[in-house]
Amino acid sequence: MFVQKSFSGPQQNGAGTLYLVGTPIGNLEDMTFRAIRTLKEVELIAAEDTRQTRKLLSHFEIATRLVSYHEHNKQASGSELIRLLQEGQSIALVSDAGLPAISDPGADLVAEAVEQGIFVVPIPGANAALSALIVSGLPTERFMFAGFPPRDKKSLAKWLLQLQAQEGTLMLYESPHRLRKTLDAILEHLGDRRIAMVRELTKRFEEMARGTVTECIAWVEENPPLGEYCLIIEGSSSDENTGELAAAWWAELSMEEHVQHYEAELGRKDAIKKAATDRGLSKRDVYNEVNR
Repeated sequence: MFVQKSFSGPQQNGAGTLYLVGTPIGNLEDMTFRAIRTLKEVELIAAEDTRQTRKLLSHFEIATRLVSYHEHNKQASGSELIRLLQEGQSIALVSDAGLPAISDPGADLVAEAVEQGIFVVPIPGANAALSALIVSGLPTERFMFAGFPPRDKKSLAKWLLQLQAQEGTLMLYESPHRLRKTLDAILEHLGDRRIAMVRELTKRFEEMARGTVTECIAWVEENPPLGEYCLIIEGSSSDENTGELAAAWWAELSMEEHVQHYEAELGRKDAIKKAATDRGLSKRDVYNEVNR
């Protein structure tokens, strides 16, 4: 077990610290004083796109050495960054915009650093998904960030069906050239829910379009999408979920009977996973129930 507490000075094992530094999502004034200081003090900055980050560093007169860390070089670059951290260097990880390690390869570097007992410190900043959520007008007490939707039509349908019973507000990212197809799929698989389409947050052409999915599709037909979008989607109501569960073929089966229905064909592990999907539960919940 590895417990990390607030500290000052070097770690006992001589390792450096990995700082996860939030950067602006549009307006440079999103940057915090602490983020600027941290980027100046570390030995190295690892960036998703060095060209983009270099503009930010130049604006704030930060001269720290910059290296590349992204999806296509994360194995080789990640190993080197871990080695440098173990040798005592402190490194800041940044993404193109917002918080690193959210839907980007930074999560892999963080996981490896934690595995190696290296301190990981968040330097909070702007986040597009949460910023879109709080201006959406939809419930904020419970929500789920789902990342980027799959591109393939069949995979997208399966992905949305897995989200169908989620009662919390859904948050996802989408590119402008795929927005219409994703909206059509949302309408088909989740229904005509309330939705907010938020783009260009904190930038000059910031825009929030709010309405039902049908209304947003009509808006997109008249206003071609530009810029990256955050889609904030109303969650499923508990009444809807109760009705769906009552009508399900397995509603009167015990958890064990439900798993046994799939076990001969899929095996125990996949049968538990399938039953969990049917019931909108986690695999762990089903596993614990049938292995009491």
